[in-house]
Amino acid sequence: MDFKTFYQNQVRPKLMKELNIKNPLAVPKVEKIVLNVGAGEAVNNKGVLEKIQEQISIIAGQKAIITKARKSVSAFKIRKGIPIGVKVTLRGERMYHFLEKLIKIVIPRIRDFRGINIKSLDKGGNLNLGFSEQTIFPEIDFDKIDKIRGLQVTIVTNAKDKEKAKKLFQFLGIPFYG
Repeated sequence: MDFKTFYQNQVRPKLMKELNIKNPLAVPKVEKIVLNVGAGEAVNNKGVLEKIQEQISIIAGQKAIITKARKSVSAFKIRKGIPIGVKVTLRGERMYHFLEKLIKIVIPRIRDFRGINIKSLDKGGNLNLGFSEQTIFPEIDFDKIDKIRGLQVTIVTNAKDKEKAKKLFQFLGIPFYG
């Protein structure tokens, strides 16, 4: 059973009962997942963004785009418009595939994992996860990476508040503490 079917057949009915929602369209759901890597070193080394883009594309299963600086920051030698990071937005089937991989494979591979801090949920019901290295994803070949980099994953939901989002993520299988 794929993860979308799991959500529709098992998670959504549980959420409707738990949150006392009558309309199935009002049940909280995941809308998109955004993977983001900021690369400050790209100011000095232009080739680093292509390597990051390749790695993020492998992780996400979809081509990543290079983002540009929105404003100049003189302390970091950043000018408006220069390439500074890489991001990819996942929706639909790819989003559910990535979410399943994240919950069942990646999160259990985190060293000394005790759960995700409840403070990772913002007041809008979105979950923000920061990974200190991209090597915890199984697609990344450790011998082919040039440098260990951090990665941010934002899971955007249509939940209106933190409690509904927490229930959604718990039913999907994400453990919380705090």
